[in-house]
Amino acid sequence: MADAARGVAPEETECGLRDAALAFLRRHKAAVAALAGWSVLEAGQAFLLGIALARALDDGFLRARPDLGLAWLAAAAVSVIAAAFGTGRAYRALAGLVEPLRDALVRRVVSGALKRAAAGPHRTDASAVSRLTQQVELARDTFAGVTMAARSFVFTAAGALAGLFALDPLLLAVVMPPLVAGLGLFVATLGPLARRQEAYLATDEDLARQCGDLACGLRDVTATGAEDVMAEETDALIAAEFRASRSLARWEVSRVLAIALAGRLPVILLLGAAPWLLRHGVTAGALAGALVYVTQSLLPALHNLTQGLGTAGTRLGAVLRRLWADPVSAPPGSCADQSADSGGAAGAADAARLTAPGGTGSQAVRAAHPAPYGPSPASRPPAVELDRVTFAHGDHTRPVVRDLHLTLPEGEHLAVVGPSGIGKSTLVGLIAGLLSPHSGQARIAGVPVSGRTAEELAALRVLIPQEAYVFSGTLRDNLLYLCPEPPPDGTVQAAVACLGLDALADRLGGLDSSVDPSTLSTGEAQLIALARAYLSPAPLALLDEATCHLDPTAEARAELAFARRPGTLVIIAHRITSAQRAGRILVMDGAHVQWGTHDELLTRSPLYRDMVGHWDTTAFAAGGGHR
Repeated sequence: MADAARGVAPEETECGLRDAALAFLRRHKAAVAALAGWSVLEAGQAFLLGIALARALDDGFLRARPDLGLAWLAAAAVSVIAAAFGTGRAYRALAGLVEPLRDALVRRVVSGALKRAAAGPHRTDASAVSRLTQQVELARDTFAGVTMAARSFVFTAAGALAGLFALDPLLLAVVMPPLVAGLGLFVATLGPLARRQEAYLATDEDLARQCGDLACGLRDVTATGAEDVMAEETDALIAAEFRASRSLARWEVSRVLAIALAGRLPVILLLGAAPWLLRHGVTAGALAGALVYVTQSLLPALHNLTQGLGTAGTRLGAVLRRLWADPVSAPPGSCADQSADSGGAAGAADAARLTAPGGTGSQAVRAAHPAPYGPSPASRPPAVELDRVTFAHGDHTRPVVRDLHLTLPEGEHLAVVGPSGIGKSTLVGLIAGLLSPHSGQARIAGVPVSGRTAEELAALRVLIPQEAYVFSGTLRDNLLYLCPEPPPDGTVQAAVACLGLDALADRLGGLDSSVDPSTLSTGEAQLIALARAYLSPAPLALLDEATCHLDPTAEARAELAFARRPGTLVIIAHRITSAQRAGRILVMDGAHVQWGTHDELLTRSPLYRDMVGHWDTTAFAAGGGHR
């Protein structure tokens, strides 16, 4: 199932995994030998335990020789101490197998993730996180548990069965049939258990992938109105994981029956057959020793074995098969390799890389299409220029923006679209002068923005982020905060009406009424911040999802008002409808960076078509119609 999803035949995975396991054991045969050597002490203790009790009774206490009985019991006690010492040393030897296994699995998962990332931007998925943080540690812990349980059962059972034979072969004839039957039942259930364990892990990976996609695409989900659709998909995955866990739990009950058959029934048979055994020469001490072998050696070892192989063992096999299946061919489509625009993860670098004309990889805006971006600078001077700008969030991370050359003519209305985490807010931060490029230069109206004071930057551009800021004071103070020279009341009133802020102003009591930020909704705060930016004399307005808390009608009203405002407008589009209202659209997709009108991009950009189509589909499904 999981292997088929990756394009790997199950038998090929099983064969490759088996060969790799044998090669692993050969490389660490010294650790295997040490583990087996120290386990011999456990076999000796299991053998001596029943023999000592039988001799203490038959040769000691039942013959009025308590000194000899106590000596045999003392020998049994010494064997217990020796076995405990051997178990402790066995755990040390186990580390020589467990830690190399963990290291090998980590290398495989990381190598697969790196290969998938190298295959292209969007090739990783959030299930890799589940494999690295959960499944590798699960494999490490369960491998240790399974190894110790199997080792303990083998050596303990060998010592106990040898002891039964030494006491009297009749005792072995009574104990062996139910023991073999119980073990056979347990082995028969391992296959179904393994399949259900793997089904559970598959649903867990699917749920992890879905949660990862949601975490890095919440704004896109909100923008397209897909909350109900995504909630239904996530609920379905949670329900599938619940069903898989219930099925797994039902099959795990089978080990209770196996323990009852292999460990409890021999006790009943020994007690029931006691008169017959005594008549056929079995001594009372030998019968007591046989009961000790079953209850103190075989039964605990069976518990450990069924717990180790029945639960942990099937889980280990499923995890190893999933980790061993070809990781590079895993399905793409996640944004786990992308980081938030304000973050510094290296995974966002490739996805957001914009290369220069003539370079390899993705093409720059000018190189994407031969036509110039807007009218020539001779007729309309550039409002924004990015000259081979490169930027990374850290010294040791790959660039989010690389060698980007962009010219935006004065008076242009540009919308920037792309997946969440692709670098849209980083681009706006570079234009606004909030981020300093590692190389290249950003200019507004021909003025370099690097090294400018806050006052100098405020004269060149106004930036409205997603998180609007409103301070205590009058509404007028909030609206005119960015105006060096207060405009006439008529201008302020016109801006309030144009942006749809008049209803809020009337509710508050007018422009000179006090504003309590804690009583405003996020949408009302955004309207005030938008009106403040609208009244600013800065020639360049940058809206970084500044309308995300407005309904579509209020958003359209605000954006159309800014489009009529003198100057240049750049919008980080929260909804596709924002892009459709723009004169030009810049699509950021890492490997393909394109610009053009809405109709042009529908023809040239697969990503843009997908975004528009997804918006239409989810809006219609939610009852909102098309756009």
